Amino acid sequence: MQIEQLRQATCAHPFSGLGPRCNEMGARITVWIPGATAVEAIELETGQSLGQLQQEGDTALFSGGFGDRQQLPLYKLAVTTEDGQFERIDPYQFTEQAYHAVHYVDHAPENIYNQLGAQYLQLDVGLPEPISGTRFAVYAPNASAVSIIGDFNWWDGSAHPMEKTDLGYWVLFVPGIEPGTKYKYQIKDRFGHALPHKADPVGFYAEQYPSHASMVYDHSQYQWQDQDWLNTQTRQDKYHRPMSIYEVHLGSWRRPGDNPDGYLSYRELVDQLIPYVKEMGYTHIETLPVSEYPFDGSWGYQPVGLFAPTSRFGNPDDFKYFVDQCHQNGIGVIIDWVPAHFPEDGHGLARFDGTHVYEYEDPRKGWHPDWNSCIYDFGKDTVRQFLVANALYWFDKFHVDGLRVDAVASMLYLDYSREEGEWIPNVDGGNQNYEAISFLKWVNEEVYGKYPYAMTIAEESTSFPKVSRPVFEGGLGFGFKWNMGWMHDSLHYIAKDPAYRRYHHNEVTFSMVYAFDENFVLPLSHDEVVHGKGSILRKMPGDEWQQAANQRCYAGFMYGHPGKKLNFMGNELGQSAEWNHDAQLQWHLLEFDKHQGIQRLYRDLNHLYREYPALHEGDHEPQGFEWIDHQNAEQSVVSFVRKSRNAKQHLYVVSNFTPVPYDDFRLGVLGNGRYRIVLDTDAEEYWGSGYAANTSVRFDDEGWHHKPHSVHLNLPPLATVFILCESDD
Repeated sequence: MQIEQLRQATCAHPFSGLGPRCNEMGARITVWIPGATAVEAIELETGQSLGQLQQEGDTALFSGGFGDRQQLPLYKLAVTTEDGQFERIDPYQFTEQAYHAVHYVDHAPENIYNQLGAQYLQLDVGLPEPISGTRFAVYAPNASAVSIIGDFNWWDGSAHPMEKTDLGYWVLFVPGIEPGTKYKYQIKDRFGHALPHKADPVGFYAEQYPSHASMVYDHSQYQWQDQDWLNTQTRQDKYHRPMSIYEVHLGSWRRPGDNPDGYLSYRELVDQLIPYVKEMGYTHIETLPVSEYPFDGSWGYQPVGLFAPTSRFGNPDDFKYFVDQCHQNGIGVIIDWVPAHFPEDGHGLARFDGTHVYEYEDPRKGWHPDWNSCIYDFGKDTVRQFLVANALYWFDKFHVDGLRVDAVASMLYLDYSREEGEWIPNVDGGNQNYEAISFLKWVNEEVYGKYPYAMTIAEESTSFPKVSRPVFEGGLGFGFKWNMGWMHDSLHYIAKDPAYRRYHHNEVTFSMVYAFDENFVLPLSHDEVVHGKGSILRKMPGDEWQQAANQRCYAGFMYGHPGKKLNFMGNELGQSAEWNHDAQLQWHLLEFDKHQGIQRLYRDLNHLYREYPALHEGDHEPQGFEWIDHQNAEQSVVSFVRKSRNAKQHLYVVSNFTPVPYDDFRLGVLGNGRYRIVLDTDAEEYWGSGYAANTSVRFDDEGWHHKPHSVHLNLPPLATVFILCESDD
């Protein structure tokens, strides 16, 4: 072995020269320990000295012969330096244990996180006590040398060179490395040039700025208490159950009272967020990305550590506790997942070994013009497996209930946000990215195949067909899709002065033309209340009362409309300012009746939606919906009926999008029965006018709106009214 390679950390095959050797030349131990002045080998089992190793000149290389033994026992090294003494077990005597990481890594995606990265192990080697340590394995196929560096070796890249395997993985088992140890990889490119120190692509835990170091983590310690929830979820049909999602940016939902610049921890969020969500009646929490990210201003959408929950709020077990407690309180957890792009931060995946290991090499495919970030190479098996493994990892290790997949449209189209000449057509000359399409199908098949209770939700902003249809039916395989068309059309409509809404009536009715083409979620997400778009309340026209009334009316329309629901945090407060990730929500607004009323309405809408099967069982089925009147543009009123699956429960929804009340408003209905208003967004408890307070709904046997019967009611201004038929014929 060349000493200069060891000194300069350019050794790719340390197992060939370091550690124990027994051959025709006899038994020998060779070690490389920078800073050592003397080294003694000691048998692990007996504690007896095997002998002193001899230093080669003034180098860090020490070796010693031990006769013609056929096998050397496991040993540790007593090392003397100018600063003192320490003992360590020589990692280079565990060749097979290190190689084990890559024997089956490509057999199944989940082997990525079960074998690669930093795996804390207890090795049974036949001694009274197992040897604890960490096996490191990283994929860097074009590197000329890779070393483990960390506090344990003074961040010296020459101390622990890793062994390169035939498949491009670098491996080493290091005894004594315990959970919590900080580490990175020192990588030399194919020409021997040093790269920025890299965090572990499969690291489970990461330190924050400025080091961004990975940390060894043991996933086996947490004891889950959510088996009842998982058993229940497995038996549930999510399409016919209520799903009202509270979208949360964990860093700005609420700040600690004594530190407005700090964060609530995962465990503090358990004590504050979960009771709030439960009381408000939401069924799920959806977090903006929790995978580790370096820049706060990206909100998590520029992730670097896909396998590490961000340490801003605690360690991985703290996040597990958050999910666990959500489940024990009957709340599902969805996380935002970002396979569409990743940033160029030096410690991250970009040009990981000096080449484009994870990203497309050609910038016309590998560079995202919108976000100035890299794009994964969906055509590489190693990258596809890496991403599929990450999707499975969150269900396996963290018990999440779903993934909301960000920016799917940008993955599907090669010309997304690109001008002519800035993109490369596919083999058929078209703009679809066949590799990304194939990847998305595979990830959905893997998730639903291994976790039947799971769900995947696509943020897909185009009309790409069958996004939420099974792969075997020619779809992408997602469980749900965000209804971006409904969101944009309805927000455009509600932002109009009511006097002009009659001319844009189709914007509030058109969504029903395609409402059942996909399994839709109706989103009012973070993207709609930032970057100058204003809060939901501030999008509304009119004076203070009309703005609040418009939002209440719109919220009622949303909860009546087919599709699962998603609201970003703050919508329910009637937040006046748009969202600021550097500050908490405007909780002080709840000192005022208006905002108390809006919050109370969202709470009651959630409970109404959950209570009445007619409002959720047919969210994705045409038979669960029927128009009463979608042509009343003159009065800007829309009305429809929602039906339970057994057709025994009918709930009528009437939205008046003008500030004009309509007395004795006549509505066609399907059958005889007792009709009563179960929610009126204009009620006084919601800071409404209470115009129709204490008025009954009068049944009329005469047909109307092409329906066999009708009812009469006083329709409040800028309000949505829910009318229940309690006993149809």
